[in-house]
Amino acid sequence: MKRSCGILLPVFSLPGNYGIGCFSSRAYEWIDTLKKAGQSYWQILPLGPTGYGDSPYQSFSSFAGNPYFLDPDALAEEGLLSKEDLDCMDWGDDPQYVDYGKLWENRETVLRKAYAAEMGKVDHSSVEEKRNALNPETKEYCLYQAVKKDQGWKAWQEWKDDIRLREPDTLKKAGEVLAEDIAFREWIQVKFTEQWKKLKAYANQSGIRIIGDMPIYVASDSSDAWSHPELLWFDRDAKPVRVAGCPPDYFSPDGQLWGNPVYNWKAHEETDFSWWMNRMEYGFSLYDVIRVDHFRGFDEYYAVPAKDTTAKNGTWEKGPGMVFMNRMKEYFKGKYPELPIIAEDLGLMTDSVIRLVRDSGFPPMKVLEFAYDSDSYNLYLPHQYERNCVAYTGTHDNDPLVSWIQGLNPDVRLHMIKYQGSGYTPEKELYRDCIRTVLESVADTVVIPAWDYLGHGKEARINVPSVTGNNWKWRMRDGEFNADLIRYCDTLAELYARK
Repeated sequence: MKRSCGILLPVFSLPGNYGIGCFSSRAYEWIDTLKKAGQSYWQILPLGPTGYGDSPYQSFSSFAGNPYFLDPDALAEEGLLSKEDLDCMDWGDDPQYVDYGKLWENRETVLRKAYAAEMGKVDHSSVEEKRNALNPETKEYCLYQAVKKDQGWKAWQEWKDDIRLREPDTLKKAGEVLAEDIAFREWIQVKFTEQWKKLKAYANQSGIRIIGDMPIYVASDSSDAWSHPELLWFDRDAKPVRVAGCPPDYFSPDGQLWGNPVYNWKAHEETDFSWWMNRMEYGFSLYDVIRVDHFRGFDEYYAVPAKDTTAKNGTWEKGPGMVFMNRMKEYFKGKYPELPIIAEDLGLMTDSVIRLVRDSGFPPMKVLEFAYDSDSYNLYLPHQYERNCVAYTGTHDNDPLVSWIQGLNPDVRLHMIKYQGSGYTPEKELYRDCIRTVLESVADTVVIPAWDYLGHGKEARINVPSVTGNNWKWRMRDGEFNADLIRYCDTLAELYARK
């Protein structure tokens, strides 16, 4: 990756009129902002349909798009919706936070009106052709969602045994009985693909590349798990034997129990990792660069007995390592001389994880908020960086810089001020010194979250790991990323040769 910089802002955090950021005119305006600000990258979070806790990392499918991101105005321009259709809906009363309850109640109603209008056209044969051209796994997701609705929206593990275990006759009957609902959901995916690819093309033409995000694990309640129990650590009754998590530590004495099913890597290897190659190919159709979340799971992964209520009794198991990496490089060698992947290697760094990241050649991540709480050998201090890395002030899982600085203990704060040469910086401007420290580093690529440039505190935090109920909600206000801030970003990009 060349010396450059970008900004992290989830799609849902864009401003707009319909309760959540989407592929609207505001997204195009944001790309214009990035260009004026001297940026090369827009980093986003996963685009999949969100499941438990509204988390983009707990998606109902690895091969589908979030219907909330469809732009209602674009559908209206196609003649599929009226102004009245949109104005009569309650999208929530706070433009700075997403109200997922209101979206759940109203978004599908609007999309069904648009679908009915599309099907009411004299000639809609092209829609059927586009539906048929969808990735088979995307179509599988549409079947899964139709069945899920038919089963009262219960998790698939709670469905009746014949459909839960995918008995062929039952699957065939479900496809026939639910054909209309399946067609509607396939239409959503067609529209999602069209709107996103148009937006991405605009970004690329403007010199902006998209960094996407791929969770390593699939969600327990997902079409991935329902469709491919043989690729997961499930028993013969399609029930999980082991689930993913993190071991106990000082901050979490019981560990973290994520609950995602873990992979049967032997089964994947026996199929030459075909499911994963399909997944990566789908990812590269959406993004220019993929940040692979929890990259260390390819080296070792922490597996916890599914019946346990804490992560205390988990064990470390070996992942596929370089066997998988080499297969991926071979599969994509005709398309990419060097795979555009970022290795999210944060967390416990063992020698074997460090070796896997190095041998893969993928740039690892460096996060400044992890840099000051230990000695000068801390790998996250900028003087320890190598060029082949992607550096951040923080990620979607971290406190915004302003509230992080406010929460530092005096010794750590003093260490940061000494390191950054911030002795004469006013307290309210310390976050800007953090941004400059990362931008002036040798890291080839630097990505700064939008909320850090804006100088926001806890009110803009995207996610508190292992805590549900108030995450994935913050939205940027209209006009907030103003001309002064654009000039500031552009000046720094030019000053540090990242423009």
